[in-house]
Amino acid sequence: MRLIVLSALISIAMTFMFLVLLYGTASADKHVSVVVNGRESLVSTKERVLQRLLDEQAITIGPHDKVSMPLNAEVKDGDRVVIDKAVPVVVKADGKVRTLYTTERTVQGAIEEAHLLVRPQDKVFPAPETSVKPNMAVRVTRIDKKYSENRYTLPFSVIKKEDPKLEKGSQKVVRTGKKGTVVKRYENIFADGVLVSQSMVAKLMQTDKKDQIVAVGTKKPEPKVTVLSARSPSVQTLTKRGITVNAKKVLRNVTLTAYTADAASTGKSESHPLYGVTASGTHVEEGRTIAVDPDVIPLGWWVYIEGIGFRRAEDTGSAIKGSKIDVYFENESYANKFGRKRGYTVYVIGPKKPEAV
Repeated sequence: MRLIVLSALISIAMTFMFLVLLYGTASADKHVSVVVNGRESLVSTKERVLQRLLDEQAITIGPHDKVSMPLNAEVKDGDRVVIDKAVPVVVKADGKVRTLYTTERTVQGAIEEAHLLVRPQDKVFPAPETSVKPNMAVRVTRIDKKYSENRYTLPFSVIKKEDPKLEKGSQKVVRTGKKGTVVKRYENIFADGVLVSQSMVAKLMQTDKKDQIVAVGTKKPEPKVTVLSARSPSVQTLTKRGITVNAKKVLRNVTLTAYTADAASTGKSESHPLYGVTASGTHVEEGRTIAVDPDVIPLGWWVYIEGIGFRRAEDTGSAIKGSKIDVYFENESYANKFGRKRGYTVYVIGPKKPEAV
């Protein structure tokens, strides 16, 4: 009986000593490194389980947070616990709005974590490298390019040309006009299905247009002019600049003005298809072209203007009536300085160009 009692006492004593030893070991301080969202701190604790350590440090773990080790794991001296806190991000894409909880630090990372496909042409706002902030709004705009083609009709123009062989007041269609067609290709940019820009990328000519040409008669009885007689050889037969010609008529006290091919004189810009084209169909040339009244000087006839030289009647003008002549110059500044000159004598030679014998 004594032996039994002694054995029991020894067992109790050994159990007590084991518990004391175990408690002493558990009560020893452990040094653990805790990193929360990149901020690291060293804590000292007697807790054995990670969850108790976090409770001790008032660190709450949310359902979307990431922890480097299980919450029920045993804490050891020298452990390093990394905690990434998730933040809410509102993402709008493809017509839907949803709230994501992410531990990523950039917009790009949050989008990838959400398995949201973003194509190279799509736009993300704010920029993918932007740092994530709680409750920030992220928008993904889908950009699509589509091409379209439109067909347009090109109307033809009616070009009237004076014809001295037709009676005045009569007209004749020399060439029938024909409409043209052109196809333009456009690049259309859509943002989330809404057209935001359109630009032409190609022009495909299908058929060329042809302008209609109409001849307008200008033939008239010869106007009454002074005919030079054979008794005045110095006037009827004249030699100018080494060229001897017989003048068919003479015009006295003629007024001279000047003009150019520019819009200020003709009303036609350089882009106009008839820019620089005279009423007789020729192209203006300084030293040759003058505008006249066809009732006085027939189109196509050569004249000699005292002080100016030989010129050809190729053009007309609304203000050129009677004894008035408009002399063509290329330089607009010079034409403006030319002004209005009166009292000139003009010798009307004929349709043949004067040449030296």
